[in-house]
Amino acid sequence: MTTCNLQQCRTLIALVSALAFAGPELGAAQTAVVDLPAHSYATGARYGKAWQCERGYREVDDNCIIVEIPQHAYLSSLGNVWKCDRGYRKSGESCVAVEKPANSYLNELGDAWACDRGYRQLDQSCVPIAVPMNGYATNAGYGSGWSCDRGYRAAGESCVIVEVPANGYLADSYRLGWKCERGFREMGTSCIAIEVPQHGYLDYSGNHWDCASPYRQQAGRCEMPQPPR
Repeated sequence: MTTCNLQQCRTLIALVSALAFAGPELGAAQTAVVDLPAHSYATGARYGKAWQCERGYREVDDNCIIVEIPQHAYLSSLGNVWKCDRGYRKSGESCVAVEKPANSYLNELGDAWACDRGYRQLDQSCVPIAVPMNGYATNAGYGSGWSCDRGYRAAGESCVIVEVPANGYLADSYRLGWKCERGFREMGTSCIAIEVPQHGYLDYSGNHWDCASPYRQQAGRCEMPQPPR
């Protein structure tokens, strides 16, 4: 009985796979033999690449070369690249430990750090956040690291009370900290009434007016359109 070496067997398997997929379309034509590189396997595909590298190897110039895994690393799910363990980060072809300063923790990916709540990043350190009166620490860990309580707004390093004018109300997301009620509009630091002309009405926003049909706006009034001549 004749035996084959590893490379011959790989070539034979590739030929059998190609014949199986060719089916009746093969006819009398000669089927090209796929020359598999070492550490690869035939895909059996009729179109595209006929082989792929085994897990732990990657393709380079039509060859399969071993993936050199450095210390503190592991093969990815695809098996053709490596990734660093949690608590390490990639540096060239190595994995180096993430050096965490005091009052910090590893991020979700495990390759960097972020400051604990109540601290913010300053260069490569985490420093306590100085929260002003009427403020509170945020969970960001960067920027100012604090926000003002409702009814207050940031002014430098302090939180000052929001002065809400008559016919206004507190609004957390607005730049002034307040908005005017429906039927009023902002003018400086005040809310003044919107003067709705005859045959007009407040629109859906409550900050402007429109004319009732068939009237049309004209020079700040609601005028009946002139019939065409």
